[in-house]
Amino acid sequence: MAERGVEVSALPAEVREQLAELDLELSEGDITQKGYEKKRAKLLAPYIIQTQSDFPPPPQFDGQDPGPSTAAAPSNASSSSSSSRHRRTRRPHRSSGTRDERYRSDIHTEAVQAALAKHKEEKMALPMPTKRRSTYVQSPIDNCTPPDSSSSSDDEGGASAGSNEQQQSPDSWMNSSIHGSSTSSSSASSTMSHGESRPPQAPQPQSQHQVPPPHPPPPHSHSQPSALAEAFAHARIVTRTGREPPASALGADGAAQAQARSRGSRVDLPSNVVVRGMSRGQSRSSMMETADGVPVSSRVSTKIQQLLNTLKRPKRPPLSEFFMDDQEEIVEVPRPDPNTPKPEGRQIIPVKGEPLGVVSNWPPALQAALARWGATQGKSPALTALDITGKPLYTLTYGKLWSRSVKLAYTLLNKLGTKNEQILKPGDRVALVYPNSDPGMFWVAFYGCLLAEVIPVPIEVPLSRKDAGSSQVGFLLGSCGVGLALTSEICLKGLPKTPTGEILQFKGWPRLKWVITDSKYLTKPSKDWQPHIPTANTDTAYIEYKASKEGTVMGVAVSKVAMLTHCQALTQACNYCEGETLVNVLDFKKDMGLWHGVLTSVMNRIHTISVPYAVMKACPLSWVQRVHIHKARVALVKCRDLHWAMMSHREQRDISLASLRMLIVADGANPWSVSSCDAFLNVFQAHGLKPEVICPCATSPEAMTVAIRRPGVPGAPLPARAILSMTGLSHGVIRVNTEDKNSALTVQDVGHVMPGALMCIVKPDGPPMLCKTDEIGEIVVNSRAGGNMYYGLSGVTKNTFEVIPVNASGAPIGEIPFVRSGLLGFVGPGSLIFVVGKNEGLLTVSGRRHNADDLVATALAVEPVKTVYRGRIAVFSVTVFYDERIVIVAEQRPDASEEDSFQWMSRVLQAIDSIHQVGLYCLALVPANTLPKTPLGGIHISETKQLFLEGSLHPCNILMCPHTCVTNMPKPRQKQPVGVGPASIMVGNLVAGKRIAQAAGRDLGMIEDQDLVRKLCMWPTMMHQFLTEALQWRAQTDPDHVLYVLLNAKGVAVCTATCVQLHKRAEKIAAALMERSGINTGENVVLLYPPGIDLIAAFYGCLYAGCIPVTVRPPHPQNLSATLPTVRMIIDVSKAACILTTQVLMKILRSKEAAVSVNIKTWPIIIDTDDLPRKRPPTIYKPPSAEMIAYLDFSVSTTGMLTGVKISHAAVSALCRSIKLQCELYSSRQIAICLDPYCGLGFVLWCLASVYSGHQSILIPPLELESSLSLWLSTLSQYRIRDTFCSYSVMELCTKGLGGQTEILKTRGLNLACVRSCVVVAEERPRLALTQSFSKLFKDLGLSSRAVSTAFGSRVNLAICLQGTTGPDPSTVYVDMKSLRHDRVRLVERGAPQSLPLMESGTILPGVRVIIVNPETRGPLGDSHLGEIWVHSPHTATGYYTIYGEESLQADHFNTKLSFGDPQTLWARTGYLGFVKRTELTDSSGDRHDALFVVGSLDETLELRGLRYHPIDIETSVCRAHRGIGESAVFTWTNLLVVVSELCGSEQDALDLVPLITNVVLEEHHLIVGVVVIVDPGVIPINSRGEKQRMHLRDSFLADQLDPIYVAYNM
Repeated sequence: MAERGVEVSALPAEVREQLAELDLELSEGDITQKGYEKKRAKLLAPYIIQTQSDFPPPPQFDGQDPGPSTAAAPSNASSSSSSSRHRRTRRPHRSSGTRDERYRSDIHTEAVQAALAKHKEEKMALPMPTKRRSTYVQSPIDNCTPPDSSSSSDDEGGASAGSNEQQQSPDSWMNSSIHGSSTSSSSASSTMSHGESRPPQAPQPQSQHQVPPPHPPPPHSHSQPSALAEAFAHARIVTRTGREPPASALGADGAAQAQARSRGSRVDLPSNVVVRGMSRGQSRSSMMETADGVPVSSRVSTKIQQLLNTLKRPKRPPLSEFFMDDQEEIVEVPRPDPNTPKPEGRQIIPVKGEPLGVVSNWPPALQAALARWGATQGKSPALTALDITGKPLYTLTYGKLWSRSVKLAYTLLNKLGTKNEQILKPGDRVALVYPNSDPGMFWVAFYGCLLAEVIPVPIEVPLSRKDAGSSQVGFLLGSCGVGLALTSEICLKGLPKTPTGEILQFKGWPRLKWVITDSKYLTKPSKDWQPHIPTANTDTAYIEYKASKEGTVMGVAVSKVAMLTHCQALTQACNYCEGETLVNVLDFKKDMGLWHGVLTSVMNRIHTISVPYAVMKACPLSWVQRVHIHKARVALVKCRDLHWAMMSHREQRDISLASLRMLIVADGANPWSVSSCDAFLNVFQAHGLKPEVICPCATSPEAMTVAIRRPGVPGAPLPARAILSMTGLSHGVIRVNTEDKNSALTVQDVGHVMPGALMCIVKPDGPPMLCKTDEIGEIVVNSRAGGNMYYGLSGVTKNTFEVIPVNASGAPIGEIPFVRSGLLGFVGPGSLIFVVGKNEGLLTVSGRRHNADDLVATALAVEPVKTVYRGRIAVFSVTVFYDERIVIVAEQRPDASEEDSFQWMSRVLQAIDSIHQVGLYCLALVPANTLPKTPLGGIHISETKQLFLEGSLHPCNILMCPHTCVTNMPKPRQKQPVGVGPASIMVGNLVAGKRIAQAAGRDLGMIEDQDLVRKLCMWPTMMHQFLTEALQWRAQTDPDHVLYVLLNAKGVAVCTATCVQLHKRAEKIAAALMERSGINTGENVVLLYPPGIDLIAAFYGCLYAGCIPVTVRPPHPQNLSATLPTVRMIIDVSKAACILTTQVLMKILRSKEAAVSVNIKTWPIIIDTDDLPRKRPPTIYKPPSAEMIAYLDFSVSTTGMLTGVKISHAAVSALCRSIKLQCELYSSRQIAICLDPYCGLGFVLWCLASVYSGHQSILIPPLELESSLSLWLSTLSQYRIRDTFCSYSVMELCTKGLGGQTEILKTRGLNLACVRSCVVVAEERPRLALTQSFSKLFKDLGLSSRAVSTAFGSRVNLAICLQGTTGPDPSTVYVDMKSLRHDRVRLVERGAPQSLPLMESGTILPGVRVIIVNPETRGPLGDSHLGEIWVHSPHTATGYYTIYGEESLQADHFNTKLSFGDPQTLWARTGYLGFVKRTELTDSSGDRHDALFVVGSLDETLELRGLRYHPIDIETSVCRAHRGIGESAVFTWTNLLVVVSELCGSEQDALDLVPLITNVVLEEHHLIVGVVVIVDPGVIPINSRGEKQRMHLRDSFLADQLDPIYVAYNM
């Protein structure tokens, strides 16, 4: 297909050459067919002339079920790396790089491939995460944009964009290398070329959230290679080069899309602003819009669309879709499935091993055996050690072993302390620290300890202070009371040292004395000294370490008699004979390596050849060669050794394994052991290996050897296999697999019970109840040859070592205690034991049991060669939201491409889903060699889990699938139809039996006594309704009284204004306005000033001239492209006739830089007020009525809505009077203001209150704090201010910046004891955590804990609450978050789970009444009910300033009546949810105080699953999830929850945040996060009030303008 329309001979020479090279590569097998086609298509793409009719018809088999003949094809096609298979056919046994195959089972691989093929038919597309290039340097592939799988509707077929790519299913995209990155621009040619080798698939069925097709391409772009690429080229709003977007691309309406990179420049950003009152059609959004009116860019929406399509697949089990309003019911309990297999057999009868025979020459103790051989067979070899190349290094004879052990025993007991006080006494515990390469030293140390009767505790050699699990080993040493460590000289030299040369104190370890045990340092005992060798008793002989599932390392104590009995049982079971040779590849410090290779071998005078792990790495065949050279009778290996030997056996032809009578496979109980054993036998049967010598066994540290297959007799039939159903296994039931061979597990038996032992199977959890014969349970063993306790841990010991099984009725079956082995299995026919897993690898998800090893095997069967490094995969579970969730972490090969990795991950998901019927919660890939290792190089699971949970795993790829695997979510709430029901009948002041939730401030009385007026130096309120009159009156009566002081960053007063100065400056400005033609009375004038006194003078100048002032924040000179469009928009919307500003700002408005963002030729008249002539206006304007508009207050809400409200003269007077009464303001008072003066209460306090009340205002522009953090606090101290007002952003700056400097400030004499009230001005729920930490931090500077409080205002009423000087302290309550989501308030105790602290928003201002109303029925609510806050007061705004006259909006928000109750009063709707609670406190009038609690803005709430969430609650949880999260913001997009978090740490931490954020939101809010976006600090836009602008963030995200570090799409 790639050649359609291309004449190869006509191509340029270099392209023909490249094609020829490709053909050569294919013929030599260096490239797969798929890769060949892909590369070829890419080369030919620019030369293809495509027409619509060129597409071949879709192939026939696509929609049909492939018959038996084609069944193999999909599995081959679906292989993510056919290249690896290709190579294998040519060179079947390459030894390098294929070690990760050791888990491969051909049966399993086949099953996985079939499962994947089945999935392929189901077409599942996963959107690939988006990653910034810098985060992942390894990947060489240039990213490009995924095709939008859902943008053409069914009936359009493929014609919508004129390219067959439009028809590709998401699956074909997943398999091609198209992926999205937010930083790379999509290259047209690469979008075109990928995936063309595949026939077009049938179009995807439509999803309900439709993403419209991109804009039709403009006519000039025909030169583009394909229409699809063209569509993408235009769908991208901005082509990022990795830096700021060009301003022109944003358009004026994008406002500050680029967002000042630093938080330094706070910007009010309207997001594609909708002006209240503008009709939607006039909203100037040039972007496309989705169904819910969100402007989108095709890129992100495609991904999210894909995610939505993925999530439409039904979950298992299905949720019942109704809501029962039960407080306690959080979790959906899945109903029992009637088809669940149940055990049907009879109760199991304990299985007995054959009796342990008594042989006459068995020694009374193990040391006695050594003494005997040392004396009688001194020359007989005991141990041969190999060097790193696999050549024998030395041989230790029985004579040497005996004499050296005796020397060591003597030295330990007699030479370590002073003569009178020896350090060691018999019974003390001693650590043995020897490397795996030195078995000889270890043998001597171990037997030396036995002879000295001290207890050896063998541990691994610590390599560094940061060893995985090092502190746990410390716990073991501590619990065993170890104070002394034995080691060799070489090992001691290699231990990490401090600079002074002492051995490092390892993390969590007790202090140890180190003793070197090399022969030259040992003392020869005197002639008469003999070691004491008692008959074996129950004293502890040695302690073997064991790590639990949680990572705790415990010591299993083995008594002398158990050690001896175990050796005897092994001798009998394995039929050991004196003088045999044994090759041991296992670790000789513990488990089988110790039991067979060190203890039983000495008892039977066996010659052990120890092959260290390091040799195996260098030469995997070394153990086979040793068997051949020494004609060994027994070999002790693990599956990995079989695998490695098999992989490299070609290198050695002439080896014979005919001498072996027993090949003991230590991990024969693993799910992949069968295939390793079979494959090994297959290869080595030709070399004399007999089938009956393979002997798998099952062991555990507690029960020691549980079962072992006895060496068979030649010609006897081999034991059978069990092929079990995985589904049955997950329910703990044995079912032979019949129906679906894909989900089967083949297990081999591990032989019979040990001689002298009794075994039964009990339920793994709960009381040890006997299982039925067809049930899987934990194997428990009663035998003299097992561990007898966890040393020093009596509590845990009881549950493991003293278990008495009970029958179905709960009665104990006998007296004898059993030991739990930790192995899960069953007893098969002929009393053969089968093991299917370990307790520590057990993952119980939704009541079904899965084995970690099985999952590893499945993951590895998904062709890992391209992706997984050396098969290193860890599987564990984490508990999230009341259930275990499965996590898979694998190491990624350094050369793996991003796409290969992602593809492998999505295929693992599918394979595990098909075979195990369980969903994965998280799949992470980490760089090669970064997972914590166990001493022998395996993965340290518990440490890996710990890193995952604390966010220090640093994955390079991650895929979370909470939507698929979290099936116990609470049911979605279905809203009841809203209507005024009988429960809402009002009786007096009660609703449904509760007091009506309403509250009011004091009366706003009028003072008429003129004498009192003079005394208070206050202007007569009855005379003056207007602030202009007040200013004139003050200028006459008290001209030199200073009203305003403006401070700079150094705290110096740079400007002051007395009453008369302010009046005169206002007159000058009024004169200038009146002189200009074209500016008429009643016209709007924009004031564009930095915070200061010029702004105040210009405001009063406008009033004097009869104009209406509109204060606007000036543009930021360093960030014009972001801030100027907002200014322009307010000027346009307010239809301003003129702009008053300073000279500097006037230059900026007319500069070339400004011209880039806006049209500077259409500014209204600009008047520079810096140097106006001294003129007085002919008259000072007096409005005909107090209801006339005084000024317009414009503000951008957090939802990105730009709203202007009209404030009348009457409202100004009432508000100023109300604040004056509440805060007791009069001429002799001083207040400090550190707020932005452009809107809301900040503007009122900055510009209006002083002129009304006559107090002095010290003005501190918040921007000055950035250069001088302590400016505000030192001003409070210096001027001894009693009342101050600030914003949350100021408080946050001080808390973060000065938190650690309180001592320095104290020494500078800073004292805040004078502060009586510090009010935070805000339009949001009080930020309790911030105000509390501020109070605590500055308590040392004298700040009273009662000083800090908050104010609350909204757009419709600028000030509703303000904590004044009188009234009770603000109260705090704790609300249940679950009930809040149901729009109810349930008060709980502090510290209750799911509780949310809320602080009262300040005392209600005089003259203000509030009532809590149901926003849907508009009826009043009862006390402590959540509803919308409605307000009635003389200072409510008159309405929205609209230029299109949409009165309906205005009436709805400003003049609303209750639907019942009091239908006369007109209320204004604040748009905030809250509740009123009557407290026990009394207010100034002596009545009980009604507190108003604000919960959050109604516009901002998220409706998810029928419940109402407040973003701030989710954000608070997210910020606690990881130390690297700075700020975070959440919003929804088409029912998906999107979390954006700023990363404070390094970029390698970015992916750590994804699971933690998902976990915390699920745990605390019962919500599944759809998309996690990790961004740089400062990206989340914050306005001047310190509020997050989430809607603006959402628009930037959808328009792909965030430049995120990482975007994860949770499945």
